[in-house]
Amino acid sequence: MKHRIATMLALLLSVPVLAASSASGPAPQFTLDSRSGPKISLAQYKGQVVMLNFWASWCGPCRQEMPLLENIYTKYHKMGFTLIGVNVEPDSKDAEGFLKGLQAPVSFPVI
Repeated sequence: MKHRIATMLALLLSVPVLAASSASGPAPQFTLDSRSGPKISLAQYKGQVVMLNFWASWCGPCRQEMPLLENIYTKYHKMGFTLIGVNVEPDSKDAEGFLKGLQAPVSFPVI
């Protein structure tokens, strides 16, 4: 089932960066602050399908994809899939303003 979810997400999202990457194996471990308070570590999601989505408030496509990503997360989270939004803003206030301005809030973790 997890393989099917990963394949479907890869097809839906068509991430060209993955095709260009020469790295193989697991992603490097990290621990970062989350907007909800506790730190988030990639290790806490071991055994799950994890998608990292790098975004910024000034990114037009990022603004458009947020509702789609929330729908995917909501639909597949109970099946072992998680999405971690990685904000790349130099100032987290911009990210918070962007997230608060969305029509529907995101429920996936944002770091």
